Amino acid sequence: MCELHASILAAADPSQVEGLSRFFKTGPGQYGEGDKFLGIKVPVTRSIVKVCWKATDFEELERCIGSEYHEMRLAALLALVEIFSHAKTDSLRRACIDFYLSHTDRINNWDLVDLSCYPLLGAWLLDKDRGILYELARSGKTIWEQRIGIVSTMTFIRHGQLTDTFAIADILLHHPHDLIHKAVGWLLREAGKRDKKALEAYLLPRYRQMPRTMLRYAIEKFPEPERQRYMKGLLN
Repeated sequence: MCELHASILAAADPSQVEGLSRFFKTGPGQYGEGDKFLGIKVPVTRSIVKVCWKATDFEELERCIGSEYHEMRLAALLALVEIFSHAKTDSLRRACIDFYLSHTDRINNWDLVDLSCYPLLGAWLLDKDRGILYELARSGKTIWEQRIGIVSTMTFIRHGQLTDTFAIADILLHHPHDLIHKAVGWLLREAGKRDKKALEAYLLPRYRQMPRTMLRYAIEKFPEPERQRYMKGLLN
């Protein structure tokens, strides 16, 4: 039987620790300050989860999500996604969501958010009230909870539902942190792939006040002349 915790530990590669620690900004004052790494790249973590998730219960998920090691927490989240997506009952799916929302303090870097929130929370809320995303965006205890609020709407976008992305983007429009600017811009860009006119209608009254990074991400797929008009504030 594959044990997730033991399998992740066995894959540790000390030669990769320094590079991953630097990439995820773990230095003093940086957003990932103090996080620890085993030196396992995401494809390796995914391959382990693919083998182990069926034998992983909530007790094992609790053990992994509580780890000091980044890759162990990621493995727990990826296994949770698998359990959720293969669940045969709403009660198991609900248990996955409850576990996720009760451990947001452990979902504390952008990759942990982005690889888990929309296949879990976004998928769960597709046919439900989405108020929890607005709560996270407005009053999340951390930037990671706020990022969950916006990135979870990726699932809605993929189903042609853009309203929540634009509404939550408004909540975060003047957020001070660059990682939120990037996330909002990314989701706006994805919405624009579905409906460019809807994105343009959202941007026109707001683009001059948006953080530059957010705007750059949002208009990344626009034709270059159009991008330049936005960046130079030439649209009325």
